[in-house]
Amino acid sequence: MKNIFTKPVAEEVVSRINALDVATQPNWGKMSVDQMLAHCNVTYEMVYEDNHSKPMLIKKWMLQTFVKKHVVNEIPYQKNGRTAPQFIITGDKDFNVEKGRLVSYIQKTQELGDTHFDGKESISFGVLTKNEWNNMFYKHLDHHLTQFGV
Repeated sequence: MKNIFTKPVAEEVVSRINALDVATQPNWGKMSVDQMLAHCNVTYEMVYEDNHSKPMLIKKWMLQTFVKKHVVNEIPYQKNGRTAPQFIITGDKDFNVEKGRLVSYIQKTQELGDTHFDGKESISFGVLTKNEWNNMFYKHLDHHLTQFGV
């Protein structure tokens, strides 16, 4: 798994994002490119913003027990997989705004580095290692950028 905390990988991902335009079509799935960018921003909003509530005890236990291992491992996501409700984006989004937000989040994450994230708590999955954070960040971005052919 590539390391999103390194500058070359972060720059590569940003370059892939910059290859998108408002007319880019997906190779699979239902999201438009603006929705995909907004969808990818949700992961970072959960880290940097206070606009997503923590799951309640039973839901958090279910996420940690059944979902976490699929999100933080190195196995790529399958096409057309299920999406958690808070990640479902409906309606049109501003492509340039969402793109700018995502690039900023990626750059901030890289600048903070893996030591900042090692042992940091995820609102959904509890405490994660730096490798688990990396896998979650990079795998999700790679999946959706591949979905849109970049």
